[in-house]
This record gives sequence, structure tokens and C-alpha cells, in this order.
Amino acid sequence: MRYLRSGPRRLHTQEMGGPRAKTVGLRSGEIADRNIRVILEAIRRHGPLTRTELGRHSGLTGPGITNILRRLADEKLVTSNRRNGLRGGATATEFALRPEGAFSVGVKLRERRGEIVLVDLSGQVHERAYFDVDPADKVRLVHAAARDMVDRHPALPVIGLGIAANDWTEDKSDAIAAMSTIARPYVENECTAGLLAERTIGSALPEGGLAMIIIDDDVQAGFLIRGVPYSGVHGRAGSIGEMLTGPDNVLLNTVVGFGSLRARIGDEDFARLLKGEELSCPLLSQWIREAAGHLLDPIIAMAGFFAPSTVMIGGDLPQGVIEALIHQLSIERRDTSTRPIITPWISPMRPASFSGGGVALGAALLPFLNTLLLPPASA
Repeated sequence: MRYLRSGPRRLHTQEMGGPRAKTVGLRSGEIADRNIRVILEAIRRHGPLTRTELGRHSGLTGPGITNILRRLADEKLVTSNRRNGLRGGATATEFALRPEGAFSVGVKLRERRGEIVLVDLSGQVHERAYFDVDPADKVRLVHAAARDMVDRHPALPVIGLGIAANDWTEDKSDAIAAMSTIARPYVENECTAGLLAERTIGSALPEGGLAMIIIDDDVQAGFLIRGVPYSGVHGRAGSIGEMLTGPDNVLLNTVVGFGSLRARIGDEDFARLLKGEELSCPLLSQWIREAAGHLLDPIIAMAGFFAPSTVMIGGDLPQGVIEALIHQLSIERRDTSTRPIITPWISPMRPASFSGGGVALGAALLPFLNTLLLPPASA
């Protein structure tokens, strides 16, 4: 694997949630590194751009931009072309992202199954694979899946590995790094990874915050506030699956999680759903109605306390099932037979932009956000 410039970004005191004793400054090398990221991010988001346009987006001087562009060209991360038609036929050089200049591997890791993707710098998925997971042997299986993915593409400049998992530990990261030339992975929880995918390459984010609900074996939520993921104390924000919900006051996980869905429709139809097949059967419709009735409680709580502009719902369910669940939620919110108050102020709901909630894709973006692109707190 190829490694570029910086390692993991140093977290400032205020980002770690502790008391801020003093302002933390940047060394000259860190300033240069950030300016490079600013230019590359501007090209990625708005390109192709000329030097003048890059100056307007970044606020950097012409000579500084020229030096950065030369370095990015040397690292094969940007390409240049002539743009015609400026002021009576004048031409100018414009710079565009070179997606094949860097690749990354991302892993979504659940208790019994994993998903791995190979992604270029633009966020395009070039390969996707699935693998079984043994809870007692996760490190070896993740390493083997990542090693196989890299070995299938030996000519590509793969810069790192990202993992989205809710139970990954520092010891497991150390073990991955010690096994071979695979870099120490960057790790986030699943909802944060999905939010990073939406923020970085998804549809245009609305004003205000964004909430993401991931439905899997359990039900979890993540929050994006002013473009920055919020994880809460010890990363516990969004543990909505442990809420008691509905008129019967039961755990959300036991009603909306995959265990309840599998029990309702059977193993065969459940396996078909996870493969992306659309089903139309009364048992699935019953699950959707029951799930919506319980999922509305945490959505009301989020709307009341957090007031996100949009609530996205994602996971490994087919798009049609998620859309049906959102439609049923819109019905439930107007039903006063179980909730005496109509709640028109609930945030708009829509499916996540990417399959699987974008979790594996967001994991693959972690090495880019830690080495090449602006991290959420800086963008």
C-alpha cells in the first residue's frame, strides 16, 4: 500500500470532549498539509477549476496554489486541461480530480457478516464483496478479506483501510497492523461511517443537522451537526435500539431489528431480502406496520431535542422496503388513536443515498479524510 503525507489527524482538546485549556496552534508543516487538503477538496467538490477559481474557493495566494498544484500533479492526484472560451477566446488551465490517483478499502463489520469495498478518490466503488464472520476470529477474517482485495488489484495505489464496526477495539487494530503491510485501520462506528458517506459524496446536505437510522441486527442512530458527526460520551449517542417504544413498551431492537423480521417472514425470505430482492407478502407488510409504530417514538424524540433537517433511514434492506417503512411512518405520525398529538413538526424522512446505509463506503472514505481530504471538523 502507498502512504501519503500525514498519519491520523491530531484531535484537539475540544474535539475529544474534554476541557479546553488553551488554543492549540498548527506547526508550519501542518499548515501546509491543511492547505493541500483545502485545494484538493475544492477540486473534488467544485472542479474542474482554474487557479483564479481555486483562489476564490480557498483564499490562498497564486504562488501558493501553483506550488500545491505541482505537488498534487506529482502525486498523480489531479490532472490539467485547457479551458477555452474565456473572455473573447482566451484560454486558461483548469485542474480536475484524478480519481484513480488513490484508492482505499472499506469494511463494514457485523457480528456474523462483513462487506468490503474498493473505492477511488471520487467515491466510486470499483469492487464489492461479502464474507462470513466468526465472532471469535474477526481480526484474521478482516485481514484476509482486505489482503485479498488489495492482491486482486496490485497496480492500484491503495492508501489505507477503514473499518466501520461498533465493537472494534484498539487491540484489534494493533493486530491488523502487525499481521502484514496493511496499514493500521481507521475505525468509526457504523452510523458515523454512513453519515460521512452522505456528507462527503452523497446528495446535497440540507441546512441544519442530519440524523441517520441504520436498521440491522440492532437499530442505531447517528447525528451530523454542522457537518461534524456527534458521538456523545463514550460514543453512546444514538443507541436508540435500547429504548422502550410503542404502546406495548418493548425494546425497539426486539421489534425493528433483523431478528424480529426473520422470525416474522422466515429464514428463506429473509435471506432473499438481504440479497436485495424485493418481496411482496402479507407477513412483510405486517412487520413494516409494527416496525413503523415503534420506530416513530425515537424519531419524535430526535425531532424534539435535536430537530434535524432530515432523518435518513438505511441498512441492508432493499430500497422498496425502506420506502414502504417511511411511508408507513408518515401514516403513523397522523394517527391519533395511539398518540393523542399530531406531530407535523417531525423532520422529513427519506432513504439513505447509498446501499447498506453507505456504511462500507463511509469506512473506505476514512483513510482519505485522514490523509488527503478535509476532515469533518475542518470542512
